[in-house]
Amino acid sequence: MSTTSKLVCPGDWDEASHVVSDVYFPHRLTPLSREDAGNTVAEAVELGPVKITHISWGADVSIRSEHPGAYAVNVPLSGHLESVTGKNEVSSVPGSGTICPPDTTTLITDWSKDCSIIGVRVDRDYLHREMARILARPGLRLPPQLDLTSENGASWLVLVRSLLDQMLRSGGVYANPFVAEQLSGAVTTALVLAAIPDDETAGGGTRPRIVKRVIDEIHSDPARAWTAAEMAEIAGVGIRRLQEGFQEYVGVSPRDYLLDVRLERVHADLLRADTSATISDVAMRWGFTHTGRFAAAFRKKYGSAPSDVLRG
Repeated sequence: MSTTSKLVCPGDWDEASHVVSDVYFPHRLTPLSREDAGNTVAEAVELGPVKITHISWGADVSIRSEHPGAYAVNVPLSGHLESVTGKNEVSSVPGSGTICPPDTTTLITDWSKDCSIIGVRVDRDYLHREMARILARPGLRLPPQLDLTSENGASWLVLVRSLLDQMLRSGGVYANPFVAEQLSGAVTTALVLAAIPDDETAGGGTRPRIVKRVIDEIHSDPARAWTAAEMAEIAGVGIRRLQEGFQEYVGVSPRDYLLDVRLERVHADLLRADTSATISDVAMRWGFTHTGRFAAAFRKKYGSAPSDVLRG
């Protein structure tokens, strides 16, 4: 599902802060000058787990946020951002972007008056799953700053700016949930490839490749009645070695990874299904044959029952 929103010229700082919180992240705003909020601009488009925003306060401000449940990538188009997260102090200007980790306090000590940003919000769990799928390496983390002068970084920024511009002008085909799903994946994959240097993903030897083969096959056909032997055959190794590879490079077993992908597909279908759909039909479509176990796994992952998502 995709949505768009836009605010221009709010009445006061409280209103401006409230709207930016709604379209990006909840935060505490502190104006650092005597300018009013009349020049604030906040625009946003949403592609499921990814949200792209354009924000400008039109005044020197400070922002404090914990970024609950998601990463923020703040890319100045003009001006500068001075940010502190833990021991990391990051100064970003055009050509770079600040990456704020989820559920961690980040203080933007100086968002300059002339600073306009493209802000990209990516759901934490979604990004982690995409990193595991793309890189097949455990323990890799996004750096505190993104280089947008590199080929991958520049291409990613062109992609997100183009999507923001086109979706704000007209939803069109982007409103289609299937298109939105593909675009959110493209934005996230491009972000990971831009943020993680090649030398950090190289040198993994055979196991990352065998794991990636199975991961790609699971994503292409999660409803398949998978067996451990079939997965091992695709990887070209024994079952035990494949399980060791998944634990080492993904952090879960192949079976648990498959379960997670299936739950994601069911969740996405329930969000866009009408009330005439039955939960059991949707679950069976993605390979679940035991409704009780499915419901328990769904609730554990999403914190709510499948029926709540369908009605919501």
